[in-house]
Amino acid sequence: MVRLGFIIGFIALIGVLISGLAAYRVHDQELTLDGIAMARAIDVHASLVQDRLTERELLARVASGLFHTPSVIKADMLRPLRTSIYAFKTDFVVAAWIARIKPTELDAARAELVKAGFPNPTIRNDDDSPLDMRAPDQPIDILMDVEPRDAQTTALAGRSPDQHPILGPMLARAMAAGKPVASDPFPLLRANGPIGVVLATPVMPDGVASPAGFVIFSYELAPLMLTNDDLSLFSVALKDPRSANGELIANDQGIVSSRAVSPDALTPTATRTVTFGGRDWSLNYYAKTNAMKRAAQTAAIVAAIGLALTGIVCGLFGYVAYNNLRLSREIQVRIGFERRLTAVIDELNHRVKNILAVIQSIVTRTLRHGSDIDVARELLIGRIHAMSNVVSLLSESQWQGVKLQGLFEARAIPHSERIAVSGPDIAVSARAAQSLSLLFFELASHSDEGLSLVGKHPHIVAHWDVTGEEPEAVFHFRWEEFNTSEATRRPDSDFGVILLDRVAPEALGGTSKRYFTDVSYVYELTAPMETVIDMTERDRTEQLSRR
Repeated sequence: MVRLGFIIGFIALIGVLISGLAAYRVHDQELTLDGIAMARAIDVHASLVQDRLTERELLARVASGLFHTPSVIKADMLRPLRTSIYAFKTDFVVAAWIARIKPTELDAARAELVKAGFPNPTIRNDDDSPLDMRAPDQPIDILMDVEPRDAQTTALAGRSPDQHPILGPMLARAMAAGKPVASDPFPLLRANGPIGVVLATPVMPDGVASPAGFVIFSYELAPLMLTNDDLSLFSVALKDPRSANGELIANDQGIVSSRAVSPDALTPTATRTVTFGGRDWSLNYYAKTNAMKRAAQTAAIVAAIGLALTGIVCGLFGYVAYNNLRLSREIQVRIGFERRLTAVIDELNHRVKNILAVIQSIVTRTLRHGSDIDVARELLIGRIHAMSNVVSLLSESQWQGVKLQGLFEARAIPHSERIAVSGPDIAVSARAAQSLSLLFFELASHSDEGLSLVGKHPHIVAHWDVTGEEPEAVFHFRWEEFNTSEATRRPDSDFGVILLDRVAPEALGGTSKRYFTDVSYVYELTAPMETVIDMTERDRTEQLSRR
């Protein structure tokens, strides 16, 4: 068996090592494949974003190249471009013409806005406050035309974005650079509008060094970033150029919001840079799934499969080896069975001899010379019945002892219905049960000789308790027949006297006494608990039952 266990253990060890190696390799391969797939998907996404930005910048360049400026004051300058800018399908929010107007031309510009039908033709600041006409003699940027024209966009005509914190610096940079310039992200159209960016392209007339105005296009940020792809492996966030620790990220409805990135936050899986409007934009990519966790799960599955196969191989090997050793095991089992059978027979002989000795004593004492044969027969049958009953109770408990209260509930005890029993629920040993069963029968069989002192059957109380602590605990038993006197109670037989005064106390290693009071007959028995329980006998019986 030791050699077989060693072989099976060696096979199991090899299987575990192979399973672990396979799991490690799978884990490493999964991480590599996930990294390659993620990098490829990020590169494709960044390339698509760059293409979209390039298309929109190209639209701005084409629009500025097709723009003719016979008069920058006109309020319908975008009319020739409407067909062209919609052909690009770049889903802009607003396209606008911003003209650079001299202070002396402001009245003419207001007249043009009235002629074009704009609801508020007043020349004003970006916050709708009146424009200070006493400003220095410098051209002023005025929004003269918008596309599309609706209730929200037409209200913008007549405004000057020069004082706007984002649009003003953007127009200044576009004028200085002479090419398209993108603004910082900010809410479009209104304070709580969608976050987007504005691309401004200066319109340069032939032979003039300064621009006549600007063609601008505004775009929502979410479509530019391609952030609404639910099937993507990652989420994308734009590094906020206005904040060193800020990001702009869109939710599943395409609403862009700003968030602060703490130093201990999750780091981006990758970062890519795109160019738009003459500046660089950083895109941070965050993986939606944990590659390490998924690789660990896959490796765990592979390891579980390997361990299962190892268990099957070990089980099959053990089964075959077990069949080869079956014959020797059966021989060993048979030898052990014969030894146990011999021990059980010896124990049974010991118990039978004890029971036969007790029965022999019962018969001898009951059928003594000169006794009444009818009374003797009745007592003999009752005493043997009491012995038979206690043997049945012991057999039911596999000779592990009998509950003391169960001896009173047995049918072998005469007049048991008139006995008031009380005491702790203890189990006595087989030897004590035999002595106590005969003792209870003997006491009960002599308790109903005619009528008692009050003309009724005696009232019997049987009580026991245990005092002291182990191993010095003492068992106390008291039998008391009320309304009984020495004149009304049947005298104890010779066997009963011997049993009450000598046999039962000696069997339990204790003492007894019996006496009459004014109204009762009392029998008391005191014995150490170690003989009443007899753990030695119980342990021996338990060992036999386990073999």
